[in-house]
Order: sequence, then structure tokens, then C-alpha cells
Amino acid sequence: MGKILDGKALANLLGENLKEKVKNLKAEGITPHFCVINIGDDTASKIYVRSKKRKAEKLGIIQDIYQMPADTKQQEVLDLIDKLNTDPEINGLMVQMPTPEQISADELLARIDPNKDVDSLTPANVGRLWLKDHFVEPATAEGIMALLKHYEIPLNGKNVVIIGRSNIVGKPLAALMLEKNATITIAHSKTQNLASLTKRADVIVSATGEPCLIKADMVKDGVIVVDVGINRVNGKLVGDVDFDAVKEKASYITPVPGGVGPLTVQFLMEAVVNLTRRQNGRK
Repeated sequence: MGKILDGKALANLLGENLKEKVKNLKAEGITPHFCVINIGDDTASKIYVRSKKRKAEKLGIIQDIYQMPADTKQQEVLDLIDKLNTDPEINGLMVQMPTPEQISADELLARIDPNKDVDSLTPANVGRLWLKDHFVEPATAEGIMALLKHYEIPLNGKNVVIIGRSNIVGKPLAALMLEKNATITIAHSKTQNLASLTKRADVIVSATGEPCLIKADMVKDGVIVVDVGINRVNGKLVGDVDFDAVKEKASYITPVPGGVGPLTVQFLMEAVVNLTRRQNGRK
């Protein structure tokens, strides 16, 4: 039976360390301060924004929420981003996804100052990630890397299959794992015969949002499984992996909930503090 990769416990541990970093910054007269722009009435987005604010408050970080109506025009958001970019009191900035259909999210992300880019989604920071010259990383991808490091799971020479090619998980995670000398395959919704890839994988990361996509007969004994999926089925949260069956074959596996999710919020806060330190000449 696989050992549980406990993301919640790690997030709590890292949270205590980060709280101390914030305390030390405040002693120098520096308080990390970031802003979240949320456009529209998406229920999940509002829940995510509130959870970030609770975490920020626990750590002593200031978080401002700019809640904009669903019919907000593109230029209004761009003007707000310009204002926050030039405000020396603001250390970090992010736009909550998804945005309404009249809003070009790509244009908004490109407008954010890369030095305040908490999500690491500006074109400049995406490029830095692939050039191994990054000072901030997408939170979920960085959280997964931290979880594997915490459990002393090496990636050097490992065959990794990442299922999902999003800009916030699949692509940045591939870049970070390549830095650790893993051999990466990125699968997606158009991939044919997915099982032929997953059966050979030493590590599987699934971020598709398709409940129980990964079955026990699709993995080899001893596989390491990281489940990024969060799906609600019959009122219960489940991941992309058939957890009860796959855990019998895996050496390590993340649960849902309690695996990757808590680390995403934690590493968003880590990014805020890192950007704050960087802007104030701290390493």
C-alpha cells in the first residue's frame, strides 16, 4: 500500500516558517501586500479568493480583493492593473481565473509587472521558467516539487507522465521537473492510448479534472502518483485517480482532499513573500 504524500501537513509546516519570515520583515518596517482582481460571480473563484485571504491573514500578509462586476470592460481592468503596478506599496498582483467572456485574460496577464507577478503567468516569467532563470513559479507546480522533495523522492532519470497541459500546472511542472533531470511526457485530452504511457511511468501527475481517470490497471507497481484533480461526485470530493484501487500498487500517492490543494495556497503566499523580499533587496 502506498505511503500518503500529506500536502496538508507540509503546508502547515511551511506556513509556520513563512510566518516567521513575515514577522522578520515587519520588524524591518516591511509588510507583504498583494492584490487579487476577481471579475464576475463565479462561485468557485469567490471561494478560492476567500481561502487565500484567510491564509494571508494567518501569516500576517495584507491581501486586498478587487471584486469587479461581470460586465466589467477590458480597459477598466487594465487601468486597475496599471495603477497597482505603479503603487510602491503593492508587492504582488494576480487576476483570478476564469474571467468573463468579454475579458481577454491573456492581455491582462501580459499587463502585469513581472516583478509583481504572483502567479508567474506573465509572458516574461513563463519564458524565465523555461530558461531556468526564474524568481517566481506557479504555485501548484512549485507545491508539487516541494512535496516530492520533502518526501525525498528523486526525479533524476525518472520517467514522468504529466496528464494535463495547462499554463498553471502541466507546462510549468514539466519545466521544473526537467531541471531535475526527469524525462517528461505531457499527455492531454487528445492523447491516444493513455494507458500505454502511464503503465511505463515512474511518476504520474494528473491534472485533468476528470474523476477517477487513472485506474489501477493503468499503473505499474511502485509508481508515484500525484493527483491534482478536484472533482465533486455525489457530494464528495474526489481526484483524477481511483485512489482506493491505485494506492494498493503505488509506493507514494496524494489524497484528495489534503494532497496538493493546501500547497497551492501556501506557495502563492510564498511567492508574495519572495517578491516582497526581492523588491526590498533581500535574498
